[in-house]
Amino acid sequence: MGTHALLMSFAANPQEPATMALAGVLAAAFDRHGRRLLPMPGMDASATRRLLDRWFPGADVALGLDWALLANACRHEPRQGEIDDLAQLLREHANDGGGGANCCSAEETSAIAHALACASLGDNHLWQDLYLPSRRELSALIAHWFPRLAALNTNDMKWKKFFYRQLCLREEVLICKAPSCGVCADYAQCFGSEEAAHAIAPP
Repeated sequence: MGTHALLMSFAANPQEPATMALAGVLAAAFDRHGRRLLPMPGMDASATRRLLDRWFPGADVALGLDWALLANACRHEPRQGEIDDLAQLLREHANDGGGGANCCSAEETSAIAHALACASLGDNHLWQDLYLPSRRELSALIAHWFPRLAALNTNDMKWKKFFYRQLCLREEVLICKAPSCGVCADYAQCFGSEEAAHAIAPP
């Protein structure tokens, strides 16, 4: 059984987009870097263990994770600054709990933010690098966990492009070639359909 399938077999809520996204990021990291390193840079062993206990209870044993060994494990990530900035952007626009007391705890929100940030470093559409079935699940995930950020994407820009554009605007660093999106020669790269692309098979 592959790592992704194993994680999903332990999923507390397998149909939830957040569960699918976390499984995709965790599985890709474990398969690429091994299980003797923490899967998401920026999350320590304690936070990672609680993440697995919350979303995939019992999976750590099935994966053979050695928490004593992982306690001081550190995975070098050359683009750690990007992960930190993206995760912070997401947390700043997180759900404030309006969906109920058990809606989105700070630790759960941080885990989702780190997963999205790590996946944003990938080369494919963000929904693909999260191993989600389509962009619809990604949009639903962001609308639930980070509704204030979702509300800013009024023109339905591709999510990865949108995240980085928000970072640029926040830092007042404008790298776009055109004065507005409507007259940009690269408009299709930011706003074109993502549905034509096939989903990537989970690892």
